[in-house]
Amino acid sequence: MAVDIGIYGLIVLLILLLLRIPVALSLMAVSLGGLAIMLDMEIALSLLAGTPYDFIAKWTLSAVPMFLLMGFVAYHTGLTAGLFNASKVVFRWMPGNLAISSIFASSGFAAVSGSSVACAAAMGRIAIPEMVNNGYKPSFACGTIAAGGTIGALIPPSILMIVYGVFAQVSITRVFLGGITIGLLTALSYIIVILVVSWLRPDIVPRRTENVEHISGAQAVKEIWPVLVLGFMVFGGLFSGFFTATEAGAVGATGAVLISLVLRRLTWLKMRAALLETLSTTAALLFIGVGATMFTIFLSLSGLAGAISSMVTGWDPTYLQLMLIVVLIYLFLGLFMEPFGAMLVTLPIFLPVFEVYDLSLIWFGVLLVKLLEIGMITPPVGMNIFVIRGVASKYASLVDIFRGVGYFLIADLVVVALIIFFPQIVLLLVN
Repeated sequence: MAVDIGIYGLIVLLILLLLRIPVALSLMAVSLGGLAIMLDMEIALSLLAGTPYDFIAKWTLSAVPMFLLMGFVAYHTGLTAGLFNASKVVFRWMPGNLAISSIFASSGFAAVSGSSVACAAAMGRIAIPEMVNNGYKPSFACGTIAAGGTIGALIPPSILMIVYGVFAQVSITRVFLGGITIGLLTALSYIIVILVVSWLRPDIVPRRTENVEHISGAQAVKEIWPVLVLGFMVFGGLFSGFFTATEAGAVGATGAVLISLVLRRLTWLKMRAALLETLSTTAALLFIGVGATMFTIFLSLSGLAGAISSMVTGWDPTYLQLMLIVVLIYLFLGLFMEPFGAMLVTLPIFLPVFEVYDLSLIWFGVLLVKLLEIGMITPPVGMNIFVIRGVASKYASLVDIFRGVGYFLIADLVVVALIIFFPQIVLLLVN
């Protein structure tokens, strides 16, 4: 009977999500209602009373607001603005160098933000006008930046990876190491797409090399030294073992503020904007996390999570069959859910299954983040697409941007296949 209630609860949750009820409220409502039916409302309330504190009062989660603050300070003070110019100097000899430069600049921005949306918004304002002025088809220029933004959640510090590490109870530093490999592989796959399109369709990406000779190497280095210093502070200490991922967030936030002050770019208004965005984003993430924790309790007590694990074990699917199911589910959820909601709704179901199959949860975390980021550029609710539409509305319509990003979706699926068939790619740095 309890398993039936768990199934009904899952169905109600999907209905609420399709009705666009906020993820956190949907999770909490289903959890409280399901537990009240199974036990009693008074018991359900007492059982869940300590859940918000139990989830939020985790030392590891303090890295979330710190990394967010680092990213927002860097964004509002323009510490990352020179990344695009520096990349143009390095790749000026290649066809389509502006698009390639935007991908590398997105990777650099990812190293100080951890946010796909912030990455797409910042690079969109800088790179799209220049690409269009140099003969790129507007839809492809917009699609390039939208896709490049997804690298923000793969290259550390990644907020998605931090929250995953907390829920899966795995080392966040090790997940970060796996994310570096896949983030760079994703960037490489996008560059290959740009080169192929410039070769086959010069009407979309000009074959000629754009003229960026007016940017000197010394000027480029001068523009990106804040990002280099910030990256060295955070990643040097983190991966050398000098401090933990949680402490790295505090170091990064402090470093961003100090560098901005030294450069005299940090005003009170910019600091206030960075703090407000950090607080609102952190509150939203923690609210969803509390709901997901309640939902985990509900599934555990209903026995549904165990029943699903037993069903999968009894069916005994092959590794590839299991992976196909996982990929299809997350690609489907990506059509109408934002990444955090999709991750936290499904982890209580998938984690027990992967433990039964003795698959690396580090590897799964990186695969999961990659699949969730694909959802950021797929219709109808691809957040990066709407961000680009907002910053480049005069260049392309929403439909045009979705068309332009299609080339990069093919590259994403190839990367997902490589992760599945060659797990050692993810675990290369981890091991």
